[in-house]
Amino acid sequence: MLKINILLLAALSLSAIGCSSAPSQTPATVSAAETSAPASQEADPAKPAPAKEFVTSGPLIVENQVDVAAQRDGIIAKIVADSGTRVSKGQLLAALDDRQISADLEAARAKTRSTENDLKNWEAEAKVLEVDYQRAEKMWEAHIIPKEQLEHAQYKAESDQWDVKRVSELLVNAKDVEHSLELELEKTRIVAPFDGVVARRYIRAGQSVSRGDRLFWVTAVSPLRVRITLPEQFLARIRAGSRVAVTAAEENLGHGYSAKVIEISPVVDPASDTIDVLAELYGNTSGLRPGMRVDVHLPNLP
Repeated sequence: MLKINILLLAALSLSAIGCSSAPSQTPATVSAAETSAPASQEADPAKPAPAKEFVTSGPLIVENQVDVAAQRDGIIAKIVADSGTRVSKGQLLAALDDRQISADLEAARAKTRSTENDLKNWEAEAKVLEVDYQRAEKMWEAHIIPKEQLEHAQYKAESDQWDVKRVSELLVNAKDVEHSLELELEKTRIVAPFDGVVARRYIRAGQSVSRGDRLFWVTAVSPLRVRITLPEQFLARIRAGSRVAVTAAEENLGHGYSAKVIEISPVVDPASDTIDVLAELYGNTSGLRPGMRVDVHLPNLP
């Protein structure tokens, strides 16, 4: 009997323990559900906001930028401009030794003057012979001289006219030779082809140069332009006259500039599906120089 009571008490204890442990599972289940919802939300992050502008870059260029080359053989007699010198169109940069060509030019000018005087002499003689012919014609009409003498005066007057034309052509030739030598003399003067700055000097005094040798690199400083490449989708959104924003190098990012589109490529590059666009800066461009790389900002495609 005692054993039966002990077994009944043990059964009742186990039943009580089981009833008390069942409710404790419910909060654990709810907590897991509550924590699972935020985890699923974090796994689906928000999409990034689309960019508000399209940025590309390109170098600053100018329309006028050339290497000034020697137009004839010679020796550098003097150098007037150096790197960094601001020059105006036609300003002397350097000069070749021109003593020989100057002497040839003076001889040609003397020949021209001599031919001019010779022509005047022939023209005066032609007038005399023309008067003689007119007098002989009147004397023949008065039956004072025979016809042969009249024809002699006529042929002589005509011959002198041909001499006048011959010397006239000699004078034209002499003037052309003189002009040719003047052009050769001009080639000994190396001048700036446009307003700008001497970016580089390749020569030194006393150096012998040949025709075509580089002497100076001269570049304009304005107007500044930038050539950029854009996706072909911009072809319908950008046109000549469109305004774009420009920013310079890293140290000048706080300073913005303005540019205007002046040229758009009429074709699309099939290899890259891009178009070339040329924009010209306007307004204040202080701090910018040709060759610098700048960023160009355009509204992005929707």
